[in-house]
Amino acid sequence: MIWTLMIIAGIITFLMRYSLIAIIKPESLGVTTKKVLTYVPSAVFPAIIFPAVFLNKNQSLQFNTYEVYAFILALIVGYFTKNTILTIATGLVSYWFLSYIL
Repeated sequence: MIWTLMIIAGIITFLMRYSLIAIIKPESLGVTTKKVLTYVPSAVFPAIIFPAVFLNKNQSLQFNTYEVYAFILALIVGYFTKNTILTIATGLVSYWFLSYIL
């Protein structure tokens, strides 16, 4: 029963969000709007990542953890390579390595 409700809620959420995207034609947007929309992923992504990396269970800041070290390493790799898959893989592998070794 719970899984059914979760799947239905997921489908409804997807359809609500997708319907807004499907209705708007890219040709109808202005140049400024298109330019502003290119910044949305880089504005939303840090808001998703920050709590997972820098906040502990008590919602207080933490800086000396495996997550932070893996994040810094992934950030360096991402900056120099500009490769998303390599950056994600570096973050995951370095986190697993640090949590296993230390």
